[in-house]
Parts: sequence; C-alpha cells; structure tokens
Amino acid sequence: MTITDWPHTAVEPTPETAPPAAVSGTPRLVSRTTGAVSETPEFVSETESGTGTNHSPAKLTGTQKWTTGAIVIAALALAGIGLYLSFEHVAQFAHEELRFGSLGKGQLFAVGVDVGIMVMIAVDLLMAWLKRPISWIRYPVWLLTAATVVLNAASGAPEGAWKLLDYVAAGAHGVVPVLFITVVELGRDAIDRVVRPEQAERDSIPWLRWVLAPVATARIFRRMRLWGVTSYPEMIRRDQQLIAYEQWLKRKYKGDITKATEDELLPMKMAPYGYTVAQALAMPEEQEQAAQEREEEAERRRLDAETRSEVAKAESEAERLRAKGKVEAVRAEVDGRTGQARAHARAQVSAAERAAELEQQALDTAVIAEARAREAEAERKEAQEREAKAEADLRAAELERQAAEKRKEAAEADRVAAAEAQAIETQTIAEAREAAAEANRRAAETERAAAETQRAAAEVARKKAEEERLAKVALADAARAEKEAAEAERAAAETRRAAAEIERRAVEAEDVAKLKPRERAVRRVARMILGAGGDADRLPLADIQHELAVTSPGTASEYRQEAAELLAGGYRP
Repeated sequence: MTITDWPHTAVEPTPETAPPAAVSGTPRLVSRTTGAVSETPEFVSETESGTGTNHSPAKLTGTQKWTTGAIVIAALALAGIGLYLSFEHVAQFAHEELRFGSLGKGQLFAVGVDVGIMVMIAVDLLMAWLKRPISWIRYPVWLLTAATVVLNAASGAPEGAWKLLDYVAAGAHGVVPVLFITVVELGRDAIDRVVRPEQAERDSIPWLRWVLAPVATARIFRRMRLWGVTSYPEMIRRDQQLIAYEQWLKRKYKGDITKATEDELLPMKMAPYGYTVAQALAMPEEQEQAAQEREEEAERRRLDAETRSEVAKAESEAERLRAKGKVEAVRAEVDGRTGQARAHARAQVSAAERAAELEQQALDTAVIAEARAREAEAERKEAQEREAKAEADLRAAELERQAAEKRKEAAEADRVAAAEAQAIETQTIAEAREAAAEANRRAAETERAAAETQRAAAEVARKKAEEERLAKVALADAARAEKEAAEAERAAAETRRAAAEIERRAVEAEDVAKLKPRERAVRRVARMILGAGGDADRLPLADIQHELAVTSPGTASEYRQEAAELLAGGYRP
C-alpha cells in the first residue's frame, strides 16, 4: 500500500500498553488512545534536574517576589563585575594586538561588545516576558560572550612557553562571562515558565544512559527533539513497544522478518518519524478512510458544481427569455411606429406623384396645343402656298390657251400648207402639257411628304426635349437625395463625435476620481442608458455583455440596475 497523506499529528500517547498486533490477520492493535504525549496520566517524569512536570502557581507570593528581586540585583552585580574585569584587558589587547589606532578606539570596541551583549540579553528577556520569544537571539549572545572570553584569555597569555598556571589564568578570565550567560539563560527559562505555565516542559535524558548506551540514547534524543516528545518515559515506552513488536514479527515468521507484509512493517519504517506502533498499524485504515472521504468530498463538490451550473443555466435562460420578451416588445413598438411613418411617407409620395402627374398632364396638354397650333399655322401657310401656286398654274394655262388660240389663228392661215406639221405640233404641245401637269402633281405630293416629315421631326424633337427635362428632374431629385443623405451622415458623425467627447470627458473624470473597475463599468452602462433614451429597461443585456465583455447575464443585469440607481441619483457625464 502507498502512503499518500501525512497524519495530522505524529505524536500520540499510549498510556496503556498491550501485546503488539499487525494489520493483516494479526492480533489486535497495540493502542487506540489519542491525546498529547505530555498529558499521559500513567507517567509523571521526575528528571535528575528536579524540574518535573507540575506547574507552579501563576502569581508569586511576597517572599517569592523578594527572592526574585534579590536574584535580579545579584545578576546585575555579576554583569557589572564581568564588565569591569574584562573592559580594561579587552581594550588594552585591542589597542596593542588587534591594531586599533588608539587606546580610545580599543575602549570603544570593548564597550561596543559589552553593550551589544547586554542589549541582546535585554531584548531576549523582554520578548520572553511578552510570550513572544526569539530563539535565535541567544546564539549571537553566546558567540560574543565566547569572543569576550577568548580576548580576555589572550590578553593574559604569556610571551613564552605556556605553563599550567597560565592555562588556569586564561580559564579564570572566562569564568565570570560564562557564569553571567548561565544566569541569563536560567532567568530566561524562569520567565518563560512564569508567563507560559501551560507550556509542556521537556524531560532530560539521564546522563547514565548516555554513558551506557550512547548510540541508542542519541537516536532517542533525536526523535524527541524532531517530533516534539517532551516525556522521556513516554519515549522509552515507545521504544520498548517497537522492540516487542519486532520480536513478535520474528516469532510469527520464524526469524525471517522479510516475509512480513508492507502493512506489518510500517511500525519499523515510521518509527524514525515519531509514529508509535499503534499509529503506524492504524495508518493504512486511516489512509483508506481519508481517501474515501476525499472521494466523497470530490463527488459532493462535483454535484454542487453541477447543481450550480444548472441553476446558472436556468437563470441565464430565464434572463434570456425576459430580455427576448423585452426586445420583442420594443421591436413591435418600433415596427408600429415604423409602419405609421412608412404609411405617412407613402401617402406623401402618392400625393407628390399625383401632383407631378397632373402637372405633367397639364404640361403635355399645353405642349400638344402649342404643337397643334404650330401645325395648323404650317398647314394654313402650306395651303396658301398651294393656292398661290394653283393660281399661277391657272394663269399659265390661260396664257397658254391664249397663245394656243393665237397659234391656232396663225396656223389657220397656213393650215393647208402645213396641215401635217400643225397636227404633229399640236400633239407635241398636248403631250408637253400633260407632262407639265404630271410634274405639278408630283411636286405637290413631294411638298406634302416634306411637310409630313417636318411634322414628324417636330414631334420627335418634342419627345426628346421632354425626355431631357425628365432626366434633369431625376438628376435633381438624385442630387437632392444625396444631399439629404450627406446631411444625415454629417449629423450622425456630429452625434458620434459628441458622444465620443462625452465618453472622453467621463473617462478623464473617472481617472481623476481613481474609480474602481466596477464603478467605471457602472458609469459606462449609465452612459449607454442615456444614449438609449434614458430608460434602463430599453437597454438590452446583450449590448452590455458585448460592450463590457461580460459573459454572465446576471452580472450585466447588476450593472444595469446599479447604473439606473446612479442616474436616479443625478449622475450626468
């Protein structure tokens, strides 16, 4: 089995021991109790230091207070003695051996080291009193104290070979500083126990065990420090249980412990990490239970997510239907107004077309009348010309008749001699007359055809002039429509420019006011509502979602509601 999760606590007591047990087919577990190790009722550790685990009263008596004051005064006196003894030696040694420029600088060095030690000790004791101890501050204090001891010992070192008395003298220079640090550590622990009486105290391991079994004792000390075991007897009992369990496994598998299952070997594997035998054997079951709980929790979250998703979909669908209903209502209203406008426009167009048609008819009537008058005038002039021509023909015929009579009279005289010639001449003249009459008739027909051609040409010219007039009217209407469209586009552009200017001023005002993104979005929706006529319900949620890049209709509805309230409160961009 694979261990996936770490337990919440690695240290739990086993106040009542029992024969060791395994998981897979082995006897029952060693222990099932829980709690803090240091609170085990069976053992009360009384170590060689004499501290014990019983807590002292929270308040000091009068005698205890006087005793504490005397101890503090003695500690301060000890500190003063240490400073006095080491100051001169350290200052002189720093000037002569450590190459400080002058004795004053050496004295400042000695004062700086001593003051630094005292300041850090004072801060350490103060933070312990305030129940906020700083554990690492003791190490620089120890380091500076060791440096002071070394400097004091070095100041008293002989120039030649060392003798026994020289070693004693060098050690004597470090007695007072070491004693002072020991008193400070004692005072710190005393303050910590007074201000935090509920804190569990740590037992110390007897020195005799260190002597008799140093390696095993070091392992026990390591486990106690790493995993917070404060009771030494409890640690011994855990070790004994582990040894007993291991012997039980060897007896079960006839000395070959490698045949044991992974679950049965868990106590040996988990002992270095602070687990008891009972905790290690119960771990597989706890892990399986935890895994099952995680699966149940994951399933519950999945079902909750599905439920929330379905609820969100239902709300979105309802919002969409409501928005669609509003859109349909607005569309119906717009369609009604558009239909009325279109009917009115069609009526105006019909009236204009009727007026144009009547005007065209009147124009056509006038043009036709004028053309008819011109045609009648042309026909009258043509008739007059034909009459004049006919009169000329009649006069020519009369003259011809008179000439013929005269020739007849003249030829009567020569009738006898030239009867045959006269007959021939008469026939030729008759033929000439007939040819002249035929020529006149043909000329009249030609003139009539020319007149008809002129009339047709005049009609064609009139129709062409009418078509040119209609084309000019159409061009004028097209130009007027283009002008109106350009005017409308210019008005729309002006409106867009004004809207952009309003938007720019609003954004600058929002930047100056340092509004949050949601407040900016609400004001933007408010400006959209003003652009839609000032009615928030007429602004579709889809436009808000598109403009603000919002995916949820519910969020868009909240923006619209807040924008409506903002406008009701007097907001104007």
